[in-house]
Amino acid sequence: MTFTHRPSGVPERPVLDGLEEKWSQRWDTSGVYVFDRSRTREQVFSIDTPPPTVSGSLHVGHVFSYTHTDAIARYQRMCGKEVFYPMGWDDNGLPTERRVQNYFGVRCDPALPYDPEFTPPENPGKQQLPVSRRNFIELCERLTVEDEKAFEDLWRRLGLSVDWTRTYQTINDEARATSQLAFLNCLARGEAYMAEAPTLWDVTFRTAVAQAELEDRERPAAYHRLVFHGADGRRVLIDTTRPELLPACVALVAHPDDARYQDLFGTTVRTPLFDVAVPVLAHQLADPEKGSGIAMVCTFGDTTDVTWWRELRLDTRPVIGWDGRFTADPPPGVDSEAARAAYGRLAGATAHTARERVVEMLRAGGEMEGDPRPVTHTVKFFEKGDKPLEIVTTRQWYLRNGGRDVPLREELLRRGTELRWHPEHMRVRYENWVSGLNGDWLVSRQRFFGVPIPVWYPLDQEGNPEYDRPIAPDPAALPVDPSAEAPAGYTEQQRGAPGGFTGDPDIMDTWATSSLTPQIAGRWLKDPDLFERVFPMDLRPQAHEIIRTWLFSTVVRSHAEHGVLPWKHATISGWILDPDRKKMSKSKGNVVTPADLLVQHGSDAVRYWAASGRPGTDTAFDTGQMKIGRRLAVKILNASKFVRGFGEVPDGTPVTEPLDRAMLAELAAAVEEVTAAFEDFNYARALERTEHFFWRFCDDYVELVKDRAYGAEGSANGSWDIDGTHSARAALTTALDTLLRLFAPVLPFVTEEVWSWHAEGSVHRAAWPAAAEIRALAADGDGELLATAAEVIAAVRKAKSEAKVSMRAEVKEAVVSGPREVLDRYALVDADVRAAGRIGAVEQREDAGPLAVRVSL
Repeated sequence: MTFTHRPSGVPERPVLDGLEEKWSQRWDTSGVYVFDRSRTREQVFSIDTPPPTVSGSLHVGHVFSYTHTDAIARYQRMCGKEVFYPMGWDDNGLPTERRVQNYFGVRCDPALPYDPEFTPPENPGKQQLPVSRRNFIELCERLTVEDEKAFEDLWRRLGLSVDWTRTYQTINDEARATSQLAFLNCLARGEAYMAEAPTLWDVTFRTAVAQAELEDRERPAAYHRLVFHGADGRRVLIDTTRPELLPACVALVAHPDDARYQDLFGTTVRTPLFDVAVPVLAHQLADPEKGSGIAMVCTFGDTTDVTWWRELRLDTRPVIGWDGRFTADPPPGVDSEAARAAYGRLAGATAHTARERVVEMLRAGGEMEGDPRPVTHTVKFFEKGDKPLEIVTTRQWYLRNGGRDVPLREELLRRGTELRWHPEHMRVRYENWVSGLNGDWLVSRQRFFGVPIPVWYPLDQEGNPEYDRPIAPDPAALPVDPSAEAPAGYTEQQRGAPGGFTGDPDIMDTWATSSLTPQIAGRWLKDPDLFERVFPMDLRPQAHEIIRTWLFSTVVRSHAEHGVLPWKHATISGWILDPDRKKMSKSKGNVVTPADLLVQHGSDAVRYWAASGRPGTDTAFDTGQMKIGRRLAVKILNASKFVRGFGEVPDGTPVTEPLDRAMLAELAAAVEEVTAAFEDFNYARALERTEHFFWRFCDDYVELVKDRAYGAEGSANGSWDIDGTHSARAALTTALDTLLRLFAPVLPFVTEEVWSWHAEGSVHRAAWPAAAEIRALAADGDGELLATAAEVIAAVRKAKSEAKVSMRAEVKEAVVSGPREVLDRYALVDADVRAAGRIGAVEQREDAGPLAVRVSL
């Protein structure tokens, strides 16, 4: 795309205010960031942009990490790559559902019919209004559109060089079709399967939870000592934090080497209160040091219970339902009249209430010893939930991810070594996660706003689903919603009827769709030509805490579907920390929204702070850094006005003066270091090195060369020849043009503004500086000359400051002493130093010591 801007000349008073609106509009109008799809794969740099979750507002952590990606995108574009940089919106799943429920005051009830005339309440009350699934989804879609527009406006103000003609949603028709096709392909290859098994369950959201979504939290609890009864009247004492699960007890287990229980192995004991006979068994996972050393196995209290249940082939006595309450009917085995009466007091109760009632009954019957002993222990939560997870038996869909398949696990570990990690040490997190998997990826969810599982099940003549015979749709018909559409060969009237069908009611885990962002953004399903030009992608930028979820799941899908890594590089950002050094997050309530920051400090200043955070490193939120960034942007304007004030320097103007060549030699070295940093995806190091040279350029070189740059008419001594003046102006112009391009990836607005004063086109489509070209212009330039000149003029400034006189005050004499090689260097820059310091005479004295300057005012 051609950027048609014409040079505007240097303004009388350049300012930062208003640059965001001015250049965002011009970039959009000119299409400077629009992707040219005619380029070949070798000419493209493609980015798997993280689609932010559309569930409210962006926070400063988003600004932090997305600035990192944008700096890399801008660098690659200036290096001649055609950058594929789309923006997606992750608008399905629980965050959106929760926001819709709170915003509109509704909740989804799939049993209700669709109401085409439904209007949400203007002033939602505390009681949420039940609506049909279709009505609920319509509200989700309505709210996400509003949120997406607000997100885009903020991203534009931040200056993201996204191609805004290429946006996508993770819930639109194409994304749903892509996700469903990938699922069906997995099903056809045997990588997707259904199983009925114990499942981690969030009782608030009433949905299954995958291993990658778990979060350990410390919670207070108490050990209760229960009395089980042996056949010979022996009292067997059990310590448990969950006495309410007593009716679900199916066994006791102790370590096989525990001498205390050798005589009990192979026998049965009877449970207190419910009088159910359960076996006493040996298992290596039992901890002799924990409690009394013997544990009760319940179906199910925790994941260890699941392991014991599975490996010891125990009975199942579930008591907790999907709503987190005790079921109405007692489990199998709880048969006696007294037991059923005891259970009747628990039916319908929450776990907390049931615990209180069980403890009350145990105490009344003398089957609990002592008082509860308080403890703090780790409990598993859904990362978005606020209640401990339960384990219930459900039928769910899984994708194979190496959790139960050692060869597949080894293949996925090898993929991790193929990927280039920035920083490299983040690869360990991937390897630890893959190595520690204990099950396949649970991808079905019992929610509403998401991508439906695309299968139906035939019903037998008694109306029971035949789960082992799923009906898959024709890929050409995707996307489908089995809860609202009939499969081919059936009519809607056959839904739920014997001999008919039923649709799978579940949706896919949001990661099951987000794991396909390369395919969705690259339009794998609808535009194979584009997909071939951008896939496998070059870069996946993301945060470190979702390596186990987003990064790993994307590797799993690409490995299965395409047999390759989905990208070459992964750049990992750290967290933003609040003043107490805690992670900023919406759930903690300590986030800072960025809109006011962008207005108060300016987008370039906020980007400066963000880009100062090193890859993979947690960074403190610091408005002080933003103020420094703003001062830097102001200095760029002022220094640029000075340099551009001399007008255009003809091409080919030679740089002849030693000080000018010395500065350019240092500049060439800086360009090499900045380029190497960007090639390593280290935007922070690139900014640091550019800024270091810029301040040296302004504070030392510009001040030293200013008099000569003005020439004979404008200088203090009036003795400069024209070649020296032209040399200074050529060096200044070269340095400024180079610095603008070095800063451009991080400070896009101020650099574009200055570039527009003299150049056609956009700085963001200009060629990245070439160190070799600058070094050729520097010829035999020695960077030490600039260092020597800077040291001498610094000593002169210090003397004037200590004497409390103006920096423009005349210096009668200065004595410069040092080794001969230092004095020889100084001699080459003597005229510039005397002019800059207004020094009448300089005496050079050879001395074995380091460079020293004595000033006489």
